[in-house]
Amino acid sequence: MSETKSPFRRRHAPHEAGAPILEVADVSVRYNGRPALDSVSFHLTKGERVAVVGPNGAGKSTLFKVIAGVLDPAEGEVRVAGHCPGGHICIAYVPQRNEVDWNFPVTVADVVMMGRVGRMGLLRHSSRRDWAFVKRCLEIVGLADLADRQIGELSGGQQQRMFIARALAQEAELMLMDEPLTGLDVASQESIFHILDTLRAQQVTIMVATHDLNLAAARFDRVMLLNKRLFGIGPAAEVFTPDRLRAAYGEHLRFVETENGIMLLSDTCCGGGDH
Repeated sequence: MSETKSPFRRRHAPHEAGAPILEVADVSVRYNGRPALDSVSFHLTKGERVAVVGPNGAGKSTLFKVIAGVLDPAEGEVRVAGHCPGGHICIAYVPQRNEVDWNFPVTVADVVMMGRVGRMGLLRHSSRRDWAFVKRCLEIVGLADLADRQIGELSGGQQQRMFIARALAQEAELMLMDEPLTGLDVASQESIFHILDTLRAQQVTIMVATHDLNLAAARFDRVMLLNKRLFGIGPAAEVFTPDRLRAAYGEHLRFVETENGIMLLSDTCCGGGDH
């Protein structure tokens, strides 16, 4: 007997052999007629770790939502492994923490299991194998002992590790992290980077929005300088030039001469949502 296909079974978008994991071509987005992104184009290869930097309101969150397929561009297109984002279960989007209802009555393990839904199908119950997979993901990020904890009881660093575990459970190949390091102490940041190093070894491509230019330069393969339009993408030494930084940040950026060179001061370091 042939298997009956359920109309509720999620169809997974295929991957085109040899295609970049991500292509963004002339993408523009407008809110109430005002540009949020203006003709942004770039592509990423598998396993890259890229920092997206720019002032508040630069369009970093908007870019991530377009790539994730939750927001349609006004012009241009996004291709993930050669196809449109819709239907891809390989994309993991980690929103800013202030966009999450931390009082919602779910446990850490429940959130990580949500990453399995695309693999299981909407109507299939989680199996012992799925829960074993979730447990393994929690072990990788060091949260196995907090599996039954309500999510609001976690620290900021633990919350980010929970979302990474969800991406692992999803078997994501492209991870979009919106301001994951904001408000974390150095130890918590190092813990996150240790896990990201593990994902690099698995050829997971990672985009991280951050306000920290020094961190972006030191810990990422390439940087993107964004303020509605793309001012540069590449090695930090090539992108973070005074002219480009002034063009992207305008009055928000100050150059201060010190004994050790030029210090950059930005008034957008405290985060907050952006379009």
